[in-house]
Amino acid sequence: MKTLLTIALLMSVTFAFAQAEKEVETRVNELRLALIDPTVDNLGEISSMDLTYGHSSGKMENQAQFIEALVSGSSDFVSASFENQTIQVKNNVAIVRHNLVADVLDGGKANSIKIGVLLVWQKEKGSWKLLARQAYKLP
Repeated sequence: MKTLLTIALLMSVTFAFAQAEKEVETRVNELRLALIDPTVDNLGEISSMDLTYGHSSGKMENQAQFIEALVSGSSDFVSASFENQTIQVKNNVAIVRHNLVADVLDGGKANSIKIGVLLVWQKEKGSWKLLARQAYKLP
């Protein structure tokens, strides 16, 4: 009986972690789509009010600056994909790593980028919110 209870508990914990990973994966994809088609609503809904958003250039933005840069077209993603993604969930925090491959318009000039990205997501009131992002140059 003890063995069955242990197995059942282990299975339910495994299912909960898999479910949380799937929820985070869905939110990361929503972020990817919001980079390409940004609105104040979709970016505000997906990001925490406490967001700290770091670029590979060293530039840092808060939530309002992050949203403004995308909505104004200052940061203009034509396409974006996330490669080699990993997701780790621990309680109400998730760490996501991936490579961002994108075509962007910098001041109207086409450019392609490939950078590494670390995302930190936190579950706030039942919803995963982007709390921190740091991009870095790949070797």
